[in-house]
Amino acid sequence: MESTRHWEPWNKGKLVGQKPPLKPKDIWAIRIQLQNAHQVRDLAMFNLAIDSKLRGCDLVNLHVRDITHGSKVLPRAMVVQRKTQRPVQFELTEPTRAAVTAWIEKAKLKPEQCLFPSRLTKSAHVSTRQYARIVHQWVAAIGLDPTVYGTHTMRRTKATLIYRRTKNLRAVQLLLGHSKLESTVRYLGIEVDDALEISEQTEI
Repeated sequence: MESTRHWEPWNKGKLVGQKPPLKPKDIWAIRIQLQNAHQVRDLAMFNLAIDSKLRGCDLVNLHVRDITHGSKVLPRAMVVQRKTQRPVQFELTEPTRAAVTAWIEKAKLKPEQCLFPSRLTKSAHVSTRQYARIVHQWVAAIGLDPTVYGTHTMRRTKATLIYRRTKNLRAVQLLLGHSKLESTVRYLGIEVDDALEISEQTEI
């Protein structure tokens, strides 16, 4: 007689749904926390996650050569998204370039290496699951509930700030690499009527 194995849903006991973006004060709190703790890798990862607006799978899969030219970290970079196979561009602000440069130098990384290598020999880079745990550590360290925030928090944060400041839905669509405007509307969690009105006013 075969034993029946009981599988529990992955989200049992967890809050599901869209993860909220970080507020500017939260971003600065995490940055200060990481700087004070001299967590060079995590500061580079955090800043790059905010700036790039990449999905977790794309962020952990970044190679040094993707964002550098020679010994310089580029002010802009472009990667092909694994989920959609569509290219997406992103900017790297000065604080992010400084943090990433410090990490590359400390870890003595070469251009062909993954930017965030795994400590496990069987994996070339930090896994998406490990990245999720790291994000939870960041938010918990500043007193936020880690069950509420996740890796998509990192992706949504700057996109949401840009939308709130500019109301330019098309710009956010391009920055997130969405093929359809409707996807951006859902992702930002804005009202459809509001989105359509803004879209009509936005010249492309």
